[in-house]
Amino acid sequence: MLSPDPNTPEALRMPTRRIVLAALALVASWASPGVASEEAAWDALREPGTVVLFRHALAPGGGDPRGMRLDDCATQRNLNRAGRDQARRIGAAFRMRGIEVGAVLTSRWCRCRETAELAFPGQAEPELAFDSFFSDRSAGPQRTAAAQAVLDAWEGPGALFVSTHFVNVSALTGIGPASGEGVVLRRGGAGWEVVGRIAP
Repeated sequence: MLSPDPNTPEALRMPTRRIVLAALALVASWASPGVASEEAAWDALREPGTVVLFRHALAPGGGDPRGMRLDDCATQRNLNRAGRDQARRIGAAFRMRGIEVGAVLTSRWCRCRETAELAFPGQAEPELAFDSFFSDRSAGPQRTAAAQAVLDAWEGPGALFVSTHFVNVSALTGIGPASGEGVVLRRGGAGWEVVGRIAP
């Protein structure tokens, strides 16, 4: 077969197509956590200094009711029974695999705190950098920068477990997790790299 004339528009479009296809393949690998990806994520968590960002467990609905107050869980969207069971399973999965969790940080929202506390009783500590900015997107860049600084300071021992929100995980990783799903990160190159995802 003859090589295309390098001056034709089709030939000029070929490198761009390759880039687009590669990008789509990368997105697909993030969006569909296969068995290999999930096992790689669990394996990575055995390395000191790794991080897992979990979206809180199942809390039906979206956002929070009007008049939500951080000091009153009754004004917030909370975990249902399935969400509480899911949170317990998250902690059980870590213990079953012998994953050392050096610290547990959580958004101050009740559904995140309850997820962390049910998964790792007595270990959860609030961290404002992981608070939601769903209802105030203008706070996103500042909050994401603060969260990035927390991650960058983490060195272990063990893995850092973070219980936070969809918008926070998405801003930090480009991944939109399901309720109760985790995204595992480790240091690589100039920053953090996504190793894999832990399915809910």
